[in-house]
Amino acid sequence: MVKKSLGSLCKIGLDFFEFLKETNRTSITDKDQLKYIYNTEFRSRTTENKDPSFGSVLYSLKVTNKITRRHNTIRFNATVRALYVDQWHTPRTRQPQPVQNGAASPGVVLASVSADEAETGVRARRKLASKLMQRLRKDRAQFIADKHGISISCDQPFENGKLRLPVQDTYECVIKLKVENTGTEPVYFTYYTPLHWLKYFTLMDEHKVTKLKPLLLKPGDSYEIQVLFNCSLVGLYPATLAFEFKPDLQVSTAFYIVRFIEAHCITSLGLELAPEAPYKPRSLPAWKADVPCEIVDGQPPEGLSVMRLQYEVVLKKYQIPAYMNQLIQSLKRPASFPDKRRALLESPLSWENYTEKFQLLLYLEELQMEVDIKRYNIPNDEKDYAVMYKDPHNKKLLVLEVPGVSENRPSVLRGDQLLVCPVGETKVKYRGYVHSVQLDQVKLGFSSELLDRFIEGMQFSVEFTINRLTVRLQHRAAELAATYRLGQVLFPAAPPFASQQTKLPGLKLFDWKLERNPEQYQAVQHIVAGSSKPAPYLVFGPPGTGKTVTMVEAIKQIEKTEQSCHILACAPSNSAADLLCRKILEHVDEHKVYRMYATSRDPKMVPEELKACSNLVGDSYIYPAKEELMKYRIMVTTLLTAGRLVTGGIPSGHFTHVFVDEAGHAVETECVIPLAGLLNAESGQVVLAGDPKQLGPILRSPFALKFDMGMSLLERLMTNFPVYCKEDGVFNNCFVTKLLCNYRSHPAILKVPNELFYDGELQVCADEILRNSYCGWEYLPKMGFPVIFHGVAGIDEREKTSPSFFNVAEVEVLMDYVRKLLQSHGKRGLSTIAPRDIGIIAPYRKQVQKIRKALEKVGKDFKFKNMDTLKVGSVEEFQGQERKVIMVSTVRSSPNYTEYDKMFNLGFVKNEKRFNVAVTRAKALLIVVGNPVVLNTDPTWGHFIKYCKDEGGYTGFTHVEEDEDVVARLAALSIEIEVVETAESAMQQHVDPEWRADM
Repeated sequence: MVKKSLGSLCKIGLDFFEFLKETNRTSITDKDQLKYIYNTEFRSRTTENKDPSFGSVLYSLKVTNKITRRHNTIRFNATVRALYVDQWHTPRTRQPQPVQNGAASPGVVLASVSADEAETGVRARRKLASKLMQRLRKDRAQFIADKHGISISCDQPFENGKLRLPVQDTYECVIKLKVENTGTEPVYFTYYTPLHWLKYFTLMDEHKVTKLKPLLLKPGDSYEIQVLFNCSLVGLYPATLAFEFKPDLQVSTAFYIVRFIEAHCITSLGLELAPEAPYKPRSLPAWKADVPCEIVDGQPPEGLSVMRLQYEVVLKKYQIPAYMNQLIQSLKRPASFPDKRRALLESPLSWENYTEKFQLLLYLEELQMEVDIKRYNIPNDEKDYAVMYKDPHNKKLLVLEVPGVSENRPSVLRGDQLLVCPVGETKVKYRGYVHSVQLDQVKLGFSSELLDRFIEGMQFSVEFTINRLTVRLQHRAAELAATYRLGQVLFPAAPPFASQQTKLPGLKLFDWKLERNPEQYQAVQHIVAGSSKPAPYLVFGPPGTGKTVTMVEAIKQIEKTEQSCHILACAPSNSAADLLCRKILEHVDEHKVYRMYATSRDPKMVPEELKACSNLVGDSYIYPAKEELMKYRIMVTTLLTAGRLVTGGIPSGHFTHVFVDEAGHAVETECVIPLAGLLNAESGQVVLAGDPKQLGPILRSPFALKFDMGMSLLERLMTNFPVYCKEDGVFNNCFVTKLLCNYRSHPAILKVPNELFYDGELQVCADEILRNSYCGWEYLPKMGFPVIFHGVAGIDEREKTSPSFFNVAEVEVLMDYVRKLLQSHGKRGLSTIAPRDIGIIAPYRKQVQKIRKALEKVGKDFKFKNMDTLKVGSVEEFQGQERKVIMVSTVRSSPNYTEYDKMFNLGFVKNEKRFNVAVTRAKALLIVVGNPVVLNTDPTWGHFIKYCKDEGGYTGFTHVEEDEDVVARLAALSIEIEVVETAESAMQQHVDPEWRADM
């Protein structure tokens, strides 16, 4: 016999308990009597598989806390008894029959149980459920149909066999099902059962129909079954009920009718957030050939820049080759004939194919960007035309409303261009230049030709364009990497052992706290000593471990100790580059540091304290001659703006050190921009800081994703090169330092990501008062444990033409927590909390919108609070950020979509990096809401949910079914996923991420 797991043995033990209940013998506590019943009746009731021994089942029940055993007395615990009471609420009333043959021990009264009777328990239901579920998926119509004269109806109509009940406020209702024989022959009603365990439904019928007590329905007879629903939680609660009938009890085959009931518990807020209109997938727009037309150029903003930096290194156009469309068609089909470009994409990245492969990937990504930007064009599904008006402050500018532009959806920057065309015209388009972006308005400079004919109320179509400069800079970087022979930097080999015995300097750090952190101190020492050269030095910084302060300390030490150094410090975003610059200025003279911005950066966004050392003068940006720029000891830019230094001809080797913070967020070709053309591969030092376990760059092309363009340079080095991998459980500190002290989170918040992603090495170093500030919150399921998993049986929905998902039940639960947090402001010794201390993370754009709408309603109850400061956004928008309290809405409630999400890198389920970023943002309190059934299909989420249960932090909806049974049931109930026929990327459709705007 195959050895059974503890869980399987326990399940058999619970089956045995129900068997005792059905035969009215749960009062028996004597071990020998129970063993006799188990061996003579229960164990042999199926011929297929004989159950394990009574002793092993007893042991499993004992260790899982299902029974209490004292000597020879065995009692099933209250939780087990309650479970089965809740399940049926209809106790069997049959009295046990005496055994005829006197086989039992003296004083034992046993029931005589037939084989048919033995098949009425939980095992029979499970067996029937499994069989019916398999057939239901194949032939749903057959099972929901009334047949052989039997109909099953309700006072409310079933649609496609399903009854959907909105249950508001009370969360109670009674459904009366009528089983009626409308035929001409009598039929026996033999059995009815849910196909899964019911926690919130109770089934009742007058005659208590079972296989042992069938009910004869004569022609014209009807019979009522009451389904009572009672629940205290918002969400969707489905029940699948199967009814069995036989024309003849002796010989005939049974037939089945199935009904689905869904009770939808919803609040008044939930009703307001319900779908505005049924979801209808956006159809693929008809292809339109570009009609030749005249384009009238507009007026760029004056005084954007003063360019003294000469153009010395050409930046080519890198136009997309004609063969790319053919390549895309080829990639959509299985390989049928040799294709060298496809073969190149499918081959591993190497120094030999580096430039060519990355340029193909960049073309693929740009093509998808061009498609995705078109979703914002007008006309679209929301607007038929656009209306502009004259700027009241400058009559030469027209103002266009662009909802979402303030969130970089799409990205529109100062100096960008878009095209407009008066409705009904085809021969002329007018190019407008962006002068400024304010909230959801864009101020545009057009030609006098348009301004002269412009009248208020004039209707326009609008076309958005991508800024090609970003991809052109990356193309050039991929080419210059080969020209400047960066092979040793991008594909580092382990050097001879002797050459790595670098003597580490003794350092007095500017930030004295780092001296008490051995990993940070050692990283600074190795960077200053240049111990990894020519290979990059990596600072592997898990969440909250101080990557940036380590980088900045190393920059300051190099500036102090090396007379001839010139340092280039970069980051993917302007906000991250500004942070670097601020921290550098804490200990470095302002005149040694230069913060160089791109012309597209809105001058209002430049921090006041950085203006003096920046290239912003008034409202325009100055680009000094290269001789002037080369005098600065430290230059700070974004990765893309570093390309201007290449164009300006700053010689290779001028910068002795190149630092890239947040390197895990950038596409590799972005990361190479400050290296290719500026770095001397032999003598220069590259330092990359980031975390390959957190989110990488956002990509839109499914093929760019498939062929690993989503892997950052940092992650590629740590994954593929032995010098950056652990050997005998430790990293080689000459090449990489893993920071271990987490200064952000409570240990309970940190525990699971630490175990799953960081080998359990992270140490809790967060401020004790701050991290414990919510350990006494009255709404914690367990005091002292500031992590909550709140189970929600929601439903993921879509509305109108938006393919992005939302889950109303989860929003309702989140708003309840927001209210409780703001109401407990400063009470009972808790720290005061403001909306700005709370962050809410959701994986889909539509869920973010629904949460914001709900917050507007909640905010009316807290007029003294500025609810706008409560940040709601995607995981990408929260990366690198932290809040005292973080709430996470996982959205997914249907297993049908989880593999789809995995394929396109969407959502939380099946995405370790998104999970890791989401749960590591919180300092003092983490609240996660989600459907445990669906989330448990993913091992990462399963680990987290088990942890919350084990530690007492679980609340809300629970389910005790086996996952595979439930998933099968949900899959049978759910509508198959509709593939949205549109050329947009899946990322754009569902997540609608911000467009990269940081030049």
